Amino acid sequence: MSKEEQRGPLAPGGKAGPVDEFLQRVNRAPVSHTESSRGRLIFALDATMSRQPTWDLAQSLQGRMFESTSALGGLDVQLVYFRGFGECRASRFVSGGQGLAALMSKIDCRGGHTQIGKVLAHVREEAKAGRVGALVFVGDSMEERLDDLCAIAGELGLLGVKAFMFHEGASVVAGNAFKEIARLTGGAYAAFDANAPARLSALLSAAAAYAAGGRLALERKAAEGANEARLLLSQMR
Repeated sequence: MSKEEQRGPLAPGGKAGPVDEFLQRVNRAPVSHTESSRGRLIFALDATMSRQPTWDLAQSLQGRMFESTSALGGLDVQLVYFRGFGECRASRFVSGGQGLAALMSKIDCRGGHTQIGKVLAHVREEAKAGRVGALVFVGDSMEERLDDLCAIAGELGLLGVKAFMFHEGASVVAGNAFKEIARLTGGAYAAFDANAPARLSALLSAAAAYAAGGRLALERKAAEGANEARLLLSQMR
């Protein structure tokens, strides 16, 4: 993903709309913190047509990523999503759930193929520019060459970015791909059912704790009885 694409390009043949205008406002906003004082997490979502129910679910739950992270130094989150014909966009890092929720509320899902490779390549470039604590990806399918995705995932592992791949649905192809991406980065894989939102909520909270406070913060959540934190820890290296 190029720098232009990162900041909300038009889809081929598209016109500026509410999403573009919101992204422009977010990207013009001043940064009020130093990078070293806060964790950074990239929250990536498949926004193709099959994802609308889970997009709505993620929108309602995204605030959990900001809960309890203030005691760990705080958390900045960047939203990345793909949909439609080659459309893949990223916001600037935002420091509170309100900005992220406002952006997500302006996005609807559109038909198209998965673009996980673009997401991973974008995360790689962000990690080269500054520390990224974790990637959280939520999706249900994979329609790309797995070897290509694994090559970039391996680079993320070398850069210290752990991918938490959260899988909705029963696609064996997607499940196997997500597990391999997680393994290569030293991250973790977890499946969830959109009809049981508490699990995704707990997974987001656990991943955010890691991004903000590292493995020790995740271990504390596990010690407090968070089963999803234990699940992630059992796979991470």
